[in-house]
Order: sequence, then structure tokens, then C-alpha cells
Amino acid sequence: MSPQPAIAQARPVVLNPVNPYRDHVQGKANEPITVAAMLDRARRELTLDGEAVPEADWTLGAIVDRLERNAPRIAVIGGSPDHPAHVVDPGTGVRAMLAIWREGGVPFGFSVPVLCDGTAQSNMGMSYSLQSRNAIAEMIVNQMEAHSYHGAFVIQSCDKMPLAAVSALAHLDTLRQKRGEAPVFAAFAPAHVLKGGEIPADTRADLERLAGELDGAGQGEIAEDLHDTMAYILQCSSNTAFQGVFARAMDAGVLDPVRHKALEKGLAVGTCDAKGGICAFNGTGNSSRHLVAGMGLVHPAVELLTDPPTTAQVDAVVADLIGLVNRPECGVAGILIANMGNAIRLHAASGGSTNLLMHIVGSVLYAGYRFSIWDLDRIHRAGRVPDLFDYSLTQGRDIFALAKQCCSGDIRGMETLVHEMVRNGVPMDLDAMTVTGETWRQRLADETGLSATGVAENPVILAKPRRQVSGVDVLRSNFFESAVVKISGMPEKQVDWFDEQVALVVYYEHEEDANADLLDVRLLDRLRDSGAFAAEDLGAVWRHNAPGLGLDAAAGDGLDAADLFDLMAKAGALKLAITIAGQGPVAYGMPEMFTPMQHINANRALRKLATVVSDGRYSGVSYGAAIGHVTPEAILGGAILRVATGDLLHLRFRARRIDLLDPAALHGGSVALAGPALLDARDALAGERMLRLKARQKRVAAANRMVACTDAAMGVVPSAVADDAETDFWAVATVNGVGARESVEAR
Repeated sequence: MSPQPAIAQARPVVLNPVNPYRDHVQGKANEPITVAAMLDRARRELTLDGEAVPEADWTLGAIVDRLERNAPRIAVIGGSPDHPAHVVDPGTGVRAMLAIWREGGVPFGFSVPVLCDGTAQSNMGMSYSLQSRNAIAEMIVNQMEAHSYHGAFVIQSCDKMPLAAVSALAHLDTLRQKRGEAPVFAAFAPAHVLKGGEIPADTRADLERLAGELDGAGQGEIAEDLHDTMAYILQCSSNTAFQGVFARAMDAGVLDPVRHKALEKGLAVGTCDAKGGICAFNGTGNSSRHLVAGMGLVHPAVELLTDPPTTAQVDAVVADLIGLVNRPECGVAGILIANMGNAIRLHAASGGSTNLLMHIVGSVLYAGYRFSIWDLDRIHRAGRVPDLFDYSLTQGRDIFALAKQCCSGDIRGMETLVHEMVRNGVPMDLDAMTVTGETWRQRLADETGLSATGVAENPVILAKPRRQVSGVDVLRSNFFESAVVKISGMPEKQVDWFDEQVALVVYYEHEEDANADLLDVRLLDRLRDSGAFAAEDLGAVWRHNAPGLGLDAAAGDGLDAADLFDLMAKAGALKLAITIAGQGPVAYGMPEMFTPMQHINANRALRKLATVVSDGRYSGVSYGAAIGHVTPEAILGGAILRVATGDLLHLRFRARRIDLLDPAALHGGSVALAGPALLDARDALAGERMLRLKARQKRVAAANRMVACTDAAMGVVPSAVADDAETDFWAVATVNGVGARESVEAR
């Protein structure tokens, strides 16, 4: 690498009337030593790595001169080293700092703590995960304002960090422009994709032995579930699936505790590659990568890599980043809002995480625009968005495979997906600006490697859709205002298996009780013997569900409740709505219901029967369906607080409804919605549950409770952020395929 001529640096200057480094003295006195120290360290580290680094041309005087003339002050924002995706931060950060100086800017750097959702699963950390998004946004705004940084190079990781950074920088961009200052510009550089682990040979051999022992002990279903789990790439989420199978094997007396821990250790040490990165499944981490790219904020040079970015790749990002200076249309909020329709549709077409619906809504509110889940849903449904993402964790089509296809030049990541979406009739706005300083139309003008057909074998991005539906749907109900479900994550056969069926509620006040029950190999037997389901209710559900599954509706006539329960479970006509309340943002920080979903997925007897309903949140889906983000949440008096085991829910996924039914009407052979009297009669039950919810709420640190935030339909953002979101999104944004705004009644 050779230094660029000094003239080529063109002395970029931010046209901002505010410059505390010019008009005041303390920052000018404090910060030059930090800049020099960072640049010295960066040069030293790259030299130690064997790279040819130009001679240092920075002095304290030169740094002061740049601060004085308002050269772009750019923060390199990283994360915490206790997060696998941020293992790469030191190398990427020093490359970015040297490039910023070389391009005429002044580099700074700071990091924010980033909570790993995988590590936090099933401990109190899950109650802080969503809250960390708002905290990260707050910290970024604090630091950018306190040190007067103009822009950012964001080393993007997973979980809540990407959309927290988008939200913070969009918020700050809008705020500064309202104050008459220059727009805030930023480029996002995601961490590379971490290759899925492989089960060590000795561990795999012992797993095979265990499966044989389970078969020999008459536990064939557990053995089959173990083999199914072994087919997945090894990652933290598959470790959770193994945990569920192991717990059942121990309960059956086939696996002892010492061997259990040895198997867990073998899986743990084989899970993550030493160079770190974002896990290879299409969860919140990689969904965020795709989404932020769809927002126009990820630079294509670093979008999908299998290794940490090179100096040349980082240089390409920084060169374009400097070109965004003084361009209001290239401010973070401007790019975000211009691309909102593109982002929502790309999220749908790529099978993105359910979690992100809240984060998308939140980002628009942080940018200062009125927006809700219903506005997002309106965009999603305004034009057909087919499924163009053939992702698999068992067939060599994970996100690491996608990154390899991009690194080889066969395709171009999200540019390829945008191209195929347009080709398949999705209304994308190609004139929206992006972080390269060009529109999508300009970026796609060069068609080299653009088509998805460039990958001949095992493509992840498709030219021909898998199906004509995609994305996350918003549901209505007679007992909640809104909820979300990722039906597109289920094959059509599975949707058919659950759609228009009646499910019996199995109610839990919190996740811990649900997890304990879902790991119990005798759960169905206990439900059968508990007397929770009346024979009359079971018979009515059988008669309703059986014809939809091609079963004889009269086959259950004359059977008592226990025999009918067994018949229904065996035939699949028994549907259970595992309802987990008390998990909302105010009650418990809105933890992710990943663990109960995995326990259901790892149990072949249960997974063909169960749908999960919660005021908690979800990343993906269970075999049935994961219905989450229920509003209002239980602790705020939502009717989910009053639902009870034995209630009847009508699952109408394609109609986008989940309704509480009148049991008497169903006994008579008709489907009718329950009236308010059914739940209103449960005041005493609701009061008892509320006392327990409020007592449990105190397990979450008072400083971190989400008690002054909007609900899930409004992104769970601080109330002050929502209050200041005064601009009508639809009065400003141009979203292809969406006409005049319909009334609330029409929606």
C-alpha cells in the first residue's frame, strides 16, 4: 500500500457553523494526543502484521490544524471484546483509522458494550437484551455529541448493536440538521461470517452410540430427535437443541450426568472458529446485516466476507464515506427513510428475523418520523414479495456459504437480491441513495456478477422464487391488539397442518415454567391426566380439526377424554397453544422465547402439535408457529393475562388472525368468537397473576427496566423518542407500490 498524493486528499471540510475545536480550546488541547496515539498504534499493529504501511505524516500540530479547519471528525465505533463478532475489531479499527487520516479526516474511536443473545439465553441477560439496544443508541449519541464527531465508521456485529447504531446516528442526523448543523454521515462494515462448527469425531461417535442406546431402551423418538439435531451445523443455537434432547435422554435413564457434561463439552469446543465473526445462521445477526444493507447503509466492499476485511476493502469504505460529507441526502436519516420500503421488502424476501420488526419501527421513530407496526405491515403487503432466499442449516446453504459465493465473485450479496427482487416484480425504489454516494440504480448499472444464476450449485439467493409469500405477518385478535408471526418460515405443508385449526391453550405465567414442562418427556401424559381439557372440548376440537387434516370426524365418537386425547395426539388433531405471558418489555425486558421454541423443535411428538403465543419476542419460528410481541402485554392489563389452560384459540394464519373462541358454540359445531364476558369473569385470577408478575419484575435491575418505553407495536423505544417523532412518514417518504394512506378503519 502506498500513500496517496497529498493533493488527492483535497482537504475535505465539513460545512458546519459549529466547530468547538475552532471556537474553544479544551477539546483542541485534549484530543490531539488521543488521535496521535491511535494512529501510532494503528501503524505499529499493521507493521507487526507484515503490511507495508506508509510513513507517519501526523504530528500534534497537523492534527490541531485539521481540527481547526473542521476536517471530518469520524468515530470508528466498535463493540466489546467479550462478543464473538467483535474479535475482529482491533484489526478493522486500525485500518479504518489510518484510512480516515489518509483521506483528510480526523479519526477517533470508541466502543459500546454489546450483549450476545446466544450467551444470554436462559439467564437474566435476556431481560436486558432488548434494553441494550436503547442503551447502545443512547451511548452513541452521548459520545458523538460530547466530542462533536461528524460521522462514523461502524464495525457492525449482531444482536441489538446494528439497529441501535442505525437508530442513534439517524436520531443525531435529524437533530443536528434541525439545529442548523451539518448532516451526520456513516458507513457500516459488518463483521465477517463465522463458519459453522463441526462436531468432533469422538463426540459424534459417542452421540451415535447414545442414539443406539436410546433405541435399545425403547426411546426411539428421542434417538430420532438426536439424529435430526446432529444434521445441523454446530452453533450456539444447535447446542440448545442438543441440551433439550440430552435432558430427555437423562430423564429416560439412558444418559448419566457425567457423560452428559462430556458431550456438552465436546460440542462447545467445536462450535466457534477462533477468528470470530457473526454466526452462520440467518438469525438476528445476519438478518441485521441484510436489513442494514437494504437500508442503503452497508458498503458492498465489506458486506459479506468469510474473513476479516483487508486494508484495501476498508480503504474502499472510507473513500466513499468521505464523499458523503456535506450531502444532506446522504445523511443517515436521509438514506434510512429513502430506503425504508426497500429495507422492509428485502427483509421479507430474505426471510429475516422476527425481532427486526421492532427494530425497523424503532429506527424510523429515532429518525423523527411517526411510524408503527401497521405502517410497516402496509408497506410489506402493498406489493407481492416472493421468497428469494433458500437458506438451510443442514444442506450447505447457511450464510457462510452465501458469503463464500460473494467472495468468489459469483454474486454480489444484497445487490444481487435487490436485482432479483426487481426482476420478479417487487416495487423497489432504485433511485434511493446509498452509502456509496450512489443510488441503487447506479450501483446495479454494472451487471457483472449481479444475477443469482451466477451460483450454479446450491444457491442461497434465488432467481426463481421458492414461494410467492415471504416475511413476517402482523396479526389481529379479539384478545390482543397486535402480534407478529413468521409464517413464511414454515413450509406450506406445515402451514396447512396448523392453519384454520383450533388449539387448546396450555398457559404459563413465565418462561421458566414453560421450559421445565417442555423438557418433560411425560408432558403429554400429564396434560392428558390433569383433567385440564374437558371431554366435551376435546370432542369439539376433534370434530373441527379432523376434516381439515383428512381424518374421520366420527372416529372419536364415544371415547372418554383420556382416550380421545391420545387419539388426537397420535393423529395430529390435537393442537396446543403454548401461551407464555409475563414476558413483555415492562414485565421482564421482553426476553426472546428461543429456548422453549428449541425444546419444541427437538421433540418430534410435541412439535407437530404446538404453537407458541407470547408477549415476549422471537427471532425465528418453531415447527408450528411462534406468535410473539403480543400487545398490550400482560403486566399492562393485556387480555393475555386472563387466558387460561383449556381455552380455545382459532389459528387463522393465512387470514392473519388468532381468536379466542366461545366453547359452547364450538360444542354445537359452529365457530364463534368469545364475548368479553369470558375473560371479564376472571378478575380474581388476573389479580393473583398480576401480583406475581410485579414481584417477578423486581428480579430485573431497577436501572434497566423498560418502564418508560412504547410497546412492541411502536418499537419499544423510549417514550421521549416517540414523542419527538413528529414528522408524518407518509408525507415525506416515497414508497413504491403504496398509494394514498388508508384510514385507520380501513386497516
